[in-house]
Amino acid sequence: MTLDDCRRVAEIRIRGWQSAYKGLIPQPYLDALSVDEDETRRRARFEQGDGDVVNLVAELDGEVVGWACHGPYRDGEVRAEDVELYAIYVRPDRVGKGVGRALLSESADRCAAAGHGRMLLWVLRENTPARRFYERAGFGPDGAEEPFEVDGVAVPEVRYVRALTGVGID
Repeated sequence: MTLDDCRRVAEIRIRGWQSAYKGLIPQPYLDALSVDEDETRRRARFEQGDGDVVNLVAELDGEVVGWACHGPYRDGEVRAEDVELYAIYVRPDRVGKGVGRALLSESADRCAAAGHGRMLLWVLRENTPARRFYERAGFGPDGAEEPFEVDGVAVPEVRYVRALTGVGID
């Protein structure tokens, strides 16, 4: 990812939230999401990055169609030995066409090459399509669950984990 990709990544992220989380997160919150505000945050994070967080984009015919981000696992404010997939979003019209799988595979490969043994991620408990996607890639819930608060509504998340040794992600 480059700084020039921030606008497109913000568009994909916001449209991804609005599509994937419809019915799971309060609609007024989803309706209020702003591509401009998200782009500003993406640019700031990208410019201030310390190299620990890796942003990847997937391109098709020169256009960014997906984004993934990983870095050290965050246990509260403490970074742990494991790696965490912070986000993965694909342009809604490209979902189910291999873009997410390619991003996840590249992210996991890079983390394994960097010596990480496990990748963790958080997914909304009720987001069945995302959970199936991760399970097909070898991830599984480890029993940890936390509420994620959105507009005063608790939206439970479950933690998934996958060993990064052995077989790659298909």
